[in-house]
Amino acid sequence: MKKIINIVFAATLLFSLVGCEDFLDRQSLTTMTDGNYWENESNVRLFVGGAYGNYFSGYSDNWGQVYAPGVYSSGEYSDERTTTGVQANILLSVPSDNWYRAENGYRGYWLARRASAPWNFAYVRKWNLLIDRLNTMKNGGKLSDEAYNHWMGVARFLRGWEYSRFVESFGDVPYYDHVVSANDLDDMYKDRDPRTKVMDAVKEDFDFAIKNVRISDGTNYINRYVVGTIASRCMLFEGTWYVYHKNDEALKTCTDINGHAKTYLEAARDYAQLVIDSGKYAFDTDFRTLFGTLYKTPSSKEIILYREYNKSANSAIQHCIASYSGGNGGREGQSTAGNFSTMKAFLCTDGKPYSSSSVANAKSFRLQDMVKTRDPRFESSYLDEPTNSATGLYIEKFIDRVGPTFSYNGQPCPTYYASCTNENGYPCVRYAETVLNWIEAKCELADHFGGAAVTQDDIDKSINAIRNRPLDAEATGKGVKKLAPLQLGAIPNDPERTSSAIHTTLGYQTMGEISPLMWEIRRERRVEFLLEQYRPLDIRRWGQLELMLGANNPDILVGGYVELDLAATLTEEQAKELGRPAQTTNLKKTKANVGYNSLTAANYDKVAVYPVEGFNADGTIKLGEPLYWKKDVDPATMRGFLRPLNIKDRDPRNVLVRNYLEPVCTDVIDQYKEKKYTITQNPGWE
Repeated sequence: MKKIINIVFAATLLFSLVGCEDFLDRQSLTTMTDGNYWENESNVRLFVGGAYGNYFSGYSDNWGQVYAPGVYSSGEYSDERTTTGVQANILLSVPSDNWYRAENGYRGYWLARRASAPWNFAYVRKWNLLIDRLNTMKNGGKLSDEAYNHWMGVARFLRGWEYSRFVESFGDVPYYDHVVSANDLDDMYKDRDPRTKVMDAVKEDFDFAIKNVRISDGTNYINRYVVGTIASRCMLFEGTWYVYHKNDEALKTCTDINGHAKTYLEAARDYAQLVIDSGKYAFDTDFRTLFGTLYKTPSSKEIILYREYNKSANSAIQHCIASYSGGNGGREGQSTAGNFSTMKAFLCTDGKPYSSSSVANAKSFRLQDMVKTRDPRFESSYLDEPTNSATGLYIEKFIDRVGPTFSYNGQPCPTYYASCTNENGYPCVRYAETVLNWIEAKCELADHFGGAAVTQDDIDKSINAIRNRPLDAEATGKGVKKLAPLQLGAIPNDPERTSSAIHTTLGYQTMGEISPLMWEIRRERRVEFLLEQYRPLDIRRWGQLELMLGANNPDILVGGYVELDLAATLTEEQAKELGRPAQTTNLKKTKANVGYNSLTAANYDKVAVYPVEGFNADGTIKLGEPLYWKKDVDPATMRGFLRPLNIKDRDPRNVLVRNYLEPVCTDVIDQYKEKKYTITQNPGWE
C-alpha cells in the first residue's frame, strides 16, 4: 500500500535492502546499502538533511509553492487574499486521493491551500526507520551517548512534527511508532486512532527532543531552539483546537477534551519559554531584510533557522517568489492580492484601530497615507501606491528594497530577481513566532484554564518587543514610524472584535467573544505573518472558517483604495476620446511615469469602485453601492475601494463544519476494502 510502503530517503540516496539468507552473501564494498550505511554520524546527518526541504520549505523551489508565501497562483486559502471572478474553493467533494502520490502535479496546489500535510506515511516511516537504525548504531558502538541522544531527539522531533501536520489535516489518523512490516496487514490497515492519542505521543516525542537535541549543531541545522519554536506551534494549534472545537462531531472519538487542551497549551508555553530564556534571540533587524537578503543568512538575532538560495552553488536552489513580489524588471501579475479586510487589520501608529485613532489622516485608506499612519509592517509588506493587480494592492514583502525598483527605473534587471531564478533567502523559523506562540498560550490558559494572568512584562517581551523592531532607511525616509507599545491598562476597543463576521458557528458559538487582549494577540499574528502560511491554520484552529465567505465577511470581496482618475497617463488623443483633459499619472513607481488606465471605453460597466459614504457611530467606515465606470460618469468620482472584476463569492459549502478537516480519499478507502478492512471517514464526508 502506497501510504505505508513508500519510503522517502535522504537526498538522492536509495537503499537497496540486501537479504542475508545465504551465508555467502556479502555487503557490497562500493554500493551504499541499508546494511553498510549506518556507520557514522555523518551518514545520519545526510539522511536527515535530505528532508529539510519538506519541513523548512522557505520559498520552495523553482516554480513550487508548497508551504511557500502565497503571492501568486492559488496561494493560501485565507481571508488575506482576493482574486477577480469567482473566489477559489478549498474542497467540495471527496477526492480520489489526497495528493499523497509524489507524481501528482497538484500536490503543491492543495498543500498551499490547506497549509498542512497530505495523506502520506512516507515521512512517518522515514523517521521510524531512523529511530530503529539509531538504536542499532548505539548498540554497535557507532555513536556516542551524546550523538545518539541528539539524533534520536531530531528523529523524534521530526516524527512528532510530521504527525502534528497530519492531524491538522485529518484529525484522527493511524499512529505508528515503528516500521510497519509489509506482511502485517492488521497493522498496515488499522483504523484511525483518536487525535488525542496521536498528539499525546507527539508531545512525548517533543519532550524528549527538547531535552536532548543539541543547543547548537551548526548554522541552519536543527537545534534545541528550532525544536522549541516548532513544538510550541504544534501544541498551540492542538490546544486551541480543543478550546474552539470542543463540540465538534469529529472530537467525539476523544476523551477529556479540556484536560488535553490545558496540557497542550502548557506545553506550547513551556517550549517557547525555553527559547525566550536562552537570551539568544532579539528583534534587531528591519522587517524587509528578514525576507529579502541575497545569498546568505542575515546577521540577525531574530532568525533561528534560515533557508539560503544560491544557484551558483546548486542550480536547483532558486525560486520564483521575489519575481512575483515586484522583481523581474516589472510587476509580475498577482492574480490574488490583499483586500479591505487585510487593510483594516493594521493599527495606526498610536496603537489604535483607524476607527478610534487620533493620528492625522487615520481614516484615510490612500496607500500614500497608510504607509505613514499605520503599523510599519504595512509599508514593508505592500507597494506604497495602487497598481493594476486583482485588488489594486501589491505585495512586496518577499523581496529586498532594490528589486522592485527595476519595474520603473529603466535599468536592466539582474537575473536573480527574474522568473524562477530568485536567490533571496527565507527565515523559516524566527523569534517572532516563538514569542507570539508563547503569549497566546499564556492568554488562553489565563482566559479558560485558571492560568496566571498575562502581565505587562509578558507583553513587553513579546508584542512590544516585535513592535520595537528597527526601521530601515527607506521606511523612515517616507515618514514611517514605529507602532506604539501595547499597554494592558489601555487596550483599544476595536469594533471589529464584536462584528457580525466574528459570530462564527464554531469559535464564537463555542466560547463567545474573545477578550480584547486576545484580539490584539491575534491581530499581531495576522500582520506579522502576512501570507506566510500561518493564517489558514489560525482560521481553522480558532473555528473561523466562515470568514472565508463574503456573505459573512463582505470585506474580503473589496479591494484597496484607488483614485482611478489619477492612475493613467492620457495623451491628447486618448483624452479627447474620453472627453477629459490630458494628464500625467500621479503614480511615480511606473516605467516612463505611465500608470495603468482602467477608465477606458472598453471598461464601461466593468470597472467599479465602492465610494466612501461616511463613517458609522463607532468610527468604522461606511461604503456605498458600487459605482461603475460609464460614458456619462465623471472620472473624478471614480475614487473609492476597487471592486475586483467580475467578483463573485465562493460556494457556501466551503465553510461547512466538515471542511475544517480533510476527508479520507476514496483511493485509501478502496484499498482498505480490497483487503477486507475499514477506515473511518471524517464527519460530513461520508
